[in-house]
Amino acid sequence: MGEENCTSVTEFILVGFSDVPELAFLLFLVFLFIYGVTVTANLGMTVLIQVSSQLHTPMYFFLSHLSFVDFCYSSIIVPKVFTNIINQEKVISYLGCMVQFYLFCAFAVTEVFLLAVMAYDRFVAICNPLLYMVIMSPKLRMVLVSGCYLYASVCSLIHLWLALAIPSFKSNVINHFFCDLPPLLSLACSDVTKNELFLFIIVNFNEILTIVIIFTSYLFILVTILKMRSAEGRRKAFSTCASHLTVIIVFHGTILFIYCQPNSGNSLDIDKVTTVFYTVVIPMLNPLIYSLRNKDVKEALRKVLESKKNSFLDFFHKI
Repeated sequence: MGEENCTSVTEFILVGFSDVPELAFLLFLVFLFIYGVTVTANLGMTVLIQVSSQLHTPMYFFLSHLSFVDFCYSSIIVPKVFTNIINQEKVISYLGCMVQFYLFCAFAVTEVFLLAVMAYDRFVAICNPLLYMVIMSPKLRMVLVSGCYLYASVCSLIHLWLALAIPSFKSNVINHFFCDLPPLLSLACSDVTKNELFLFIIVNFNEILTIVIIFTSYLFILVTILKMRSAEGRRKAFSTCASHLTVIIVFHGTILFIYCQPNSGNSLDIDKVTTVFYTVVIPMLNPLIYSLRNKDVKEALRKVLESKKNSFLDFFHKI
């Protein structure tokens, strides 16, 4: 495209999922349902872990941060999807686009490393049960979680700085439902090789590092489980790890498909549909997977509900 068609932009248009008016209402209902479950489940999980003393363990400390991150990066994207489905213009300001991209990137990278930290936590719990609470001290937990947030913020700032350096675009129409980096780079008039190379390197580095941590942790876990004499002990250990592994496989699978290929030429429409899984669906599934497969969470929820019910009845009896 000629240089005369390149210009700086003050706003972008997000294409979204469909221009067919008949599908707009259905899409709105689907996303409303998913987002409603996401907010309720993740905030509910976070509050439950805070108020239930039996969940004040390292594993649930990390899980509360995972729920918080899921709530945040879903909330960065889905409300804008609602407005774009309803409105015909589907406009987002240049500043709003960059802020959305930065926050999404920061929370997504945080989740990648939180899942690796949780794998290490399971390794310590199963392979060194007697020293678990000593090794996973409150200080170490804070260092690990703070490191996840800090590293993610730095990565996102570098991506943002490189994106802000793009002087002009050949179009302001983004073929996506939010301001993700690959479709944004596809609109640039200038050379974005540096952006694409950094994206490829940092995403692959993050994936390789975290997958190595996860694989190594679960390799030692598997060896330890196979050495257990008790069938009940093996079943409980496998059950504890199954939820975490399910989340890891789905989350990392979509990231590897979209980002870990140098200029793969994947259709943006395919990437857009795939992105729905880890930006919208997975934040909804994570707390459900952990709660439905976890007896401690279900027992804690039962006790909290019974306590609230008894307090409610006592209040009316006093009246």
